[in-house]
Amino acid sequence: MYLPVMADKPQKGEILGVPYNFERPSLGRMLSSYWKPGEKMLVKKPFGIGYTLNLANWRSWVVVLVAGALLWQERSSSSTDLEDEDEDEGPVEVIVD
Repeated sequence: MYLPVMADKPQKGEILGVPYNFERPSLGRMLSSYWKPGEKMLVKKPFGIGYTLNLANWRSWVVVLVAGALLWQERSSSSTDLEDEDEDEGPVEVIVD
């Protein structure tokens, strides 16, 4: 019985149109994959499955700013909710018939 070796499998390619790359990443390849002037907003990931943001494209910065604003809004609203809970005067008695 033949057991396939991992070296026989391709390290990079596409499955159903989604790219994958499991080659050992180098620092140069990591940095150059996130900054590709003239490319679209999404580029292939340097390691793993799928796409990532191209930080040389202005649309990517809009996505980062919107995500940051939503995160900031969520954290600030959750901290005010905690402050509102602290203002309660004590336990509330609930009677169920």
